[in-house]
Parts: sequence; C-alpha cells; structure tokens
Amino acid sequence: MLESGEGTMVAYRKFAYVYDELMEDMPYPEWIAFAEQAWSETTKPRTVVDLGCGTGSIAIPLAVAGYQVTGLDLSEDMLAVARQKLECSSQGTRLFREGSLQLTRQDMTSWTLPEQVDAVISFCDCMNYLLEEADVIRTFQATWNALKPGGTFIFDVHHPDTLRSYEEEQPFIWDEPSSAYIWTCEHNDERNEIEHHLTIFAREEEAGAGLYRRFEETHVQRAYDPEWMRKMLLQCGFKSVSCHGDFSWNTPIEDAARLFFVAVK
Repeated sequence: MLESGEGTMVAYRKFAYVYDELMEDMPYPEWIAFAEQAWSETTKPRTVVDLGCGTGSIAIPLAVAGYQVTGLDLSEDMLAVARQKLECSSQGTRLFREGSLQLTRQDMTSWTLPEQVDAVISFCDCMNYLLEEADVIRTFQATWNALKPGGTFIFDVHHPDTLRSYEEEQPFIWDEPSSAYIWTCEHNDERNEIEHHLTIFAREEEAGAGLYRRFEETHVQRAYDPEWMRKMLLQCGFKSVSCHGDFSWNTPIEDAARLFFVAVK
C-alpha cells in the first residue's frame, strides 16, 4: 500500500512481488462492501480515488463494478504488480482502454488530481504508515481539497491497542511451498509506534526446485487516538465524521481491532 517517505518506499520494492501471495487472506470483499454500504447512506459516487492502492486488489474490482477509479501509491513496484495483473486479463485491457482505471505514483500527503472526485478510500491500514501527526493532517487536507462538495472519505486504521497486541503475540510465521516469512515486532509505547521486521523466503522458479531467495524488510506503523483523528478531520473542513469498528456499523470502537472513519465534505 501507499506510504509517505523514501524509507518505506524502499521497503516495498522486493516485498511488492510476493505481496499478493502473502496477503491472499485479506478481506478485500469486506472493504469494498463497507465502502458501498457507506455510499448507500450518502451518495453513490461515479469517480473514486484509492489512496494506497498497492497491487490493485480493491481498485480493480471497483473499476470492474463500473466506478471510474484512480489508484495512487508511492511504491512504483506495487503499481507495476497492479499493471501486470491488468495486462494478464481481458478485463484489465478493457479497463485501461475505456479509462475506467488509472494508476499513478503519488505521495498521499500531497496528492492532487486535475478534477475533484466523488469519493476517496484508503484501506488496509495505509494511514498507519504516516508516522507524524503533521503528515496525517496534510493527508486529510489534500483529500478534502480533492473531493467534491458532499464527497466521502472512507479509511481504516489499526486501533491503538492493536499495535500493542502485535508485540505481545509475536512472532508470526508463514510457511508455504512457494514462500515463507518470519515476522517479529518492536513496539514504542510512547509514540504507539511499531516496527515490523520481516525475513521473507521466496522460491526462485528459474533457479531450480528447492532454491529460495531470502530478503528482509522493515515496516513502521503508528496508531493515533481516534478522537484526535476525528477532530483533525473536522478542522480540515469535513462537515461530519463517524467512526465504526471492524467492518460493522454497530461494533463499539473500544472493542474493535480495526477502526473505520467515514467523513463527508
């Protein structure tokens, strides 16, 4: 997904090419369903921006469903994988030909488009990669500027307690024939910031059976107080902001692992 800063952009270079395999169990349909439910309560959009579109696992299905989608990401390698997925399908060729899906490299803290859009989404905890409060505010303001009046900004973040639980539950291990990883964490309680260390083993198909390429990645995320985020959204100009837990409109946010914000301009 999209992050701000050169350090995290470097981190997603090699990881981008095994990302889809390692994240195959991510609830992409649930993210899309949540967005469409939110839009049914406001106004169904025609134009949608996916901030931190990564390999296109949400942007592509939305474009197939008929939305005009622009996917933004800072990692050129993640975007390259998204383009490969499109090139390998007849639907992808059609989407590009019709202009239903555009992919572009931009920083989420300062992104712009030639015309305002109806809706912006940012899922899979992309916002947690913003490590300073000023960058969060800049992203909120850039998004407000890019939305049409009445447009919606929907995004998710880790609950602050979720990052603390990662350190308590580590290490995490994935072991499959084509890839494997060992994932450990270090948590900074003062900033509620966590550093993920991943050692990844990816099978080299061209090198012969049983040979794996090893590489290491470091990813840093920070969680913010939900009430502070709500206040910053309002200060940036959004007229209404609601917060929900774990893909549900009813789950109390204090019990949730993942928080969903719905802000209306």
